[in-house]
Amino acid sequence: MKILGIGKNYVNNLEEIAAIKNGTQIIFSKPESSLVLDNNDVEYPSFTDQLIYELELVVKIGKSGKNISEADAESYISEIGLGIDYTAKDILTAYRDVKGPWDLAKGFDGAAPISKFYPIEKFEDLANINFDLKINGEQKQVGNTSKMIYNFKEIIAYVSKFMTLEPGDLIFTGTPATGAAKNVKGDHLQGSLEGELLIDYKLI
Repeated sequence: MKILGIGKNYVNNLEEIAAIKNGTQIIFSKPESSLVLDNNDVEYPSFTDQLIYELELVVKIGKSGKNISEADAESYISEIGLGIDYTAKDILTAYRDVKGPWDLAKGFDGAAPISKFYPIEKFEDLANINFDLKINGEQKQVGNTSKMIYNFKEIIAYVSKFMTLEPGDLIFTGTPATGAAKNVKGDHLQGSLEGELLIDYKLI
């Protein structure tokens, strides 16, 4: 299984997209050991005090594909769910300063809690999916796929130029442009997809 993520993929205003979109997507990966399933609580990592949360839609790949066209790309999505893309910001900054890789800042144990998934057929319009995150009962992030810089089709087509996508692969598709911030131990995270609570765990 591959776990891939796309960075900086949402805008606050649709008018911003034309100026930003240049065809180059920021792609990173996380190991399978970073996953947290079934709304199990997440252990706050001991090596950081800058744990940044980002709520994202996660697409699951349903069949193998290489050099997938945008026209065919949606047929490769089997399911959609929610995930939290965690970053140890202080670790990321330290490695950026020496032009190093992101692996330790993005791929630590617990860096990718994910929800259950729903079949793609449940979603009438992939360009109009709503999702949101509350922390300790307070609204922190609100997203809609209409504000993606690169949509699902474009992400899948782009990634598949470089690597074969396989059944079960997960792609974190970006977080809303505002609202990502620091978590602290004891925070209670609740993420909803089209109004249904799917993510519900605490940082311990």
